[in-house]
Amino acid sequence: MTYHFQNPDQETIKNYISSSKTIAVVGLSNRTETAAYKVAKVMQDAGYTILPVNPRLAGEQILGETVYARLQDITEPIDIVDVFRRSEFLPDVARDFVATNARIFWAQLGLESEEAETILRQHGVDDIVMNKCLKIEYQALN
Repeated sequence: MTYHFQNPDQETIKNYISSSKTIAVVGLSNRTETAAYKVAKVMQDAGYTILPVNPRLAGEQILGETVYARLQDITEPIDIVDVFRRSEFLPDVARDFVATNARIFWAQLGLESEEAETILRQHGVDDIVMNKCLKIEYQALN
């Protein structure tokens, strides 16, 4: 049987988006054609603070924000961690996530990982969204 993650209901997802201000985008690069860049730009234009996370670009600027090497380097509170890394990297991101004060783990469309979910739940994280696009969900609210 293949793993299929059960997302929270739409009301919960709506609450996640409306109660959030800061989004750490894991895997964000400065390539404007990527989904990560497009989603981050839309969310930034909507008033969210975007915190890029990409070890290869640490210290550089993307969308006017300084890039962090890893989630643990971010000192301000993180509401949503929006992950644009292939599914096999989600457990690593989940381990980084639980080492921070971040609230909501969000894996983009096409991404899900049973191991990542297990890591998060073992650390008391229940605010998990997988295989959904933050931009699509945000735009559905407006």
